[in-house]
Amino acid sequence: MKKLTLIAGVAIGYVLGSRAGHERYEQIKSGAGKVAQNPKVRAATGKAQEAAVHQAAVVAEAAKDKVVDAASTAADKVRHETSVQPAP
Repeated sequence: MKKLTLIAGVAIGYVLGSRAGHERYEQIKSGAGKVAQNPKVRAATGKAQEAAVHQAAVVAEAAKDKVVDAASTAADKVRHETSVQPAP
């Protein structure tokens, strides 16, 4: 279903783009460039990047802690099972 939606979106975009022509494309591109160069937009983009970097660090640390805990639990379980069952 997702592929069908994607294909339909691409087809619609292609048809509309073909009808609008190159001139409209250049207008849209110019407008997007102006928005991207706006100081408020640039500041918001910078803040969003900083927040993403900070959150990535927080998530990485939490994931590391979970992996360490899981490894420790698994090691304890293996030690316990080998100490309960004597070797043949």
